[in-house]
Amino acid sequence: MTIRSPGRPDAGDRSGAPGTAGTPETTSPPETTSPPETTSAPGMFPASATSREPAVSAALPPLLGFTVGVTAARRRDELANLLERRGARVVHAPALRIVPLADDSLLLAATRECLTRPLDAVIATTAIGFRGWVEAAEGWGLGERLRDRLDGARLFTRGPKVTGAVRAAGLTECWSPRSESGAELVAHLLTENLAGLRIAVQLHGEPLPDMVEGLRAAGAEVVEIPVYRWEPPDDLRPVRRMVELIVTGGVSAVTFTSAPAVVSLLRIAREMGQFDELLTALRGEVLPACVGPVCAAPLERQGVATVTPDRFRLGALVRTLSDELPRRRVRTVEAAGHVLRVQGGAVIVNGEPVMLAPRTAAVLDALTERPGRVLSRAELLRRTGTAGLTDEHAVEMTVARLRTALGPAGCAVETVIKRGYRLAVV
Repeated sequence: MTIRSPGRPDAGDRSGAPGTAGTPETTSPPETTSPPETTSAPGMFPASATSREPAVSAALPPLLGFTVGVTAARRRDELANLLERRGARVVHAPALRIVPLADDSLLLAATRECLTRPLDAVIATTAIGFRGWVEAAEGWGLGERLRDRLDGARLFTRGPKVTGAVRAAGLTECWSPRSESGAELVAHLLTENLAGLRIAVQLHGEPLPDMVEGLRAAGAEVVEIPVYRWEPPDDLRPVRRMVELIVTGGVSAVTFTSAPAVVSLLRIAREMGQFDELLTALRGEVLPACVGPVCAAPLERQGVATVTPDRFRLGALVRTLSDELPRRRVRTVEAAGHVLRVQGGAVIVNGEPVMLAPRTAAVLDALTERPGRVLSRAELLRRTGTAGLTDEHAVEMTVARLRTALGPAGCAVETVIKRGYRLAVV
């Protein structure tokens, strides 16, 4: 696992595609005890601990109580399932979609250009793009000729997935960068004399000026292969709602699987007038988790530190998040002889999990931030406003619900006459 701060060098990542309509889709993990009352997870906070904390059951999933945003589209279900198996509640809003080229004439022309004369090298950047190219060629009756042409060239692949697609087509790659970075791939090629060589570059949703111009500057003749393009989702409401959830702390973390998805979310936040608020949240209480350093780069350029796995895969991303989110966002306190472990919309009371409604969790978050400190009703209202509390009477009712939810530990929430409430710490 890598904790990435702004300014780290690029490496590889992967991306996703088609969008969905409506509001962000929400899925919940399998029940561990009672079903969650919550529809969003509120508080996020730094980790702390007490020396007398009882062992939390190993059966409890590490992301229990946390709400995680998923911006991917093409592999959204796989990522959501992995997160849910670790206890997370998932909110999904695709930040972009992959659209086949409306006019296949561009791809057909590029394919015919590859067939006019031998290619010296081919750069395959994504599995979906490479497969799409080969399948399109077969549809035009050019499949066998294209495979022969590719077989006669040195094939460079950006990572294991596209390597698998190349091999599935009956071809063999000659080299692939360990980092899965296009920059490393180009740097490898630039160690050679490229003057006069013909190199085909499969694009992946957008132009690759750094790669293409770098090769051309070295004297290569570059044939660009446009297979698909990125576009915003058809329905922008889910991703706009995702921006609002990030800004208000309605998610504990947000995952990204491609750099274009990051750029799309930032652009939409800017259009909403919430760009600065989004960055503030991502720099603070909402943990951004990216599948690889290339994916993280747009955030790092904005001064947002991210976490990325050592292996740029969805499973590794979820494992990293399962380690980092509890470490950073769990608070443990001892109060009135009870141990409370607060994580998102859940509280582990003496080792037993209790799911809280958003407003209730927001009040507990505020009380546990500085245990023993008295918070007035007005201050609790101010600090929990994003959870939907509207007046001081609502605060009183929510405190009562919190005491009930905590069971025997409810006595830890004390009323201080004419002042407010506090957590009774030892």
